[in-house]
Formats: sequence, C-alpha cells, structure tokens
Amino acid sequence: MNAMQPPPQTIVVRSPTIAADQPIPRDYTADGRNISPPLTWSGVPSGTKQLALVVEDPDAGNPPPFVHWVLYNLPPAATGVPEGISIDPAAPIPKEIGGAIQGVSGFRRPIYRGPAPPPGKPHHYHFVIYALDADLGLKPGLTRADLLAAIRGHVIAQGELVATYERKAP
Repeated sequence: MNAMQPPPQTIVVRSPTIAADQPIPRDYTADGRNISPPLTWSGVPSGTKQLALVVEDPDAGNPPPFVHWVLYNLPPAATGVPEGISIDPAAPIPKEIGGAIQGVSGFRRPIYRGPAPPPGKPHHYHFVIYALDADLGLKPGLTRADLLAAIRGHVIAQGELVATYERKAP
C-alpha cells in the first residue's frame, strides 16, 4: 500500500453456520462433507467494482499460509456466497455470484477443500473478503499469491471471519 492510499475500510464477515473464534462445523472439513460454507458480508463501500475471497490457515503451509480457497471476480453487489459451491469446474457458479472464478488452492486445483490439520492443536482459518476499486480483468488460474499481487493498491475495504478446527489424536 502506498502512503497516499487510505487504510481499507472494514467489511463485516459472518456465516450462518460458523461462529467467530469457534470450531468450524464438521460438514465444512475434510472429516465431514468437505463443502464450502455459506458466508455473508456487509459494509462493502460504494465504488467497489469487484470482490475477492481467500480462505487460509496461517498455522500450516510451507511457507504459511496454507490456502483452502480462492474465489475472485465476485460481483460488487454480492452479499455473500452460498453453501456448497461445486468443485466440478464444468458446474455453473451460483447466479448470485455470477462471473466469479475459483482460483487455485493449496491443493493445486480451483476448488474449496476444508480443514484437515494434523492432530495436536487447533488451527485458525481466516475467511478474508476484499473489496476492490477496479475491475481488474482477473483470469482463471490465479493462486492466492497471484491474486494478492494483482489486487495490491486496489483494496478499498476488507474483513475477515476467523474460526478454528482441531483434529484429536487417536
């Protein structure tokens, strides 16, 4: 961020099924149905041209964070994402987020994959939404690093929901 750009405004990120600082329900993990959770957000500023979402685990990865989901080109009027976005690349994106593209996660595929940390300690999962001041024409195939590089200097608001997940040792 350059010195002339004001700090991003705050977007409030929530989920009807995931509570902040609480364990993620099993359905959204590799131990359950492994489906993407529903998310909602509010406080997107006027002037937003598109939104982007990253789900990451800073407690894992080499180097951290491990990336569970990248979703970008979300329309500025979107107020959330529905549960269970398909991992089939041929499946249509839900109409309320039409035009969105799933980027490449840490699983090297354009999909959501839920938490599956090694047993021992809880990991923290950050669901981060970015509001952008430009339609950047982002193409399919971006990783988290590609996305963050492309949006640098264009983030006018952001917010996050942080939840946990822990696998117990057998």
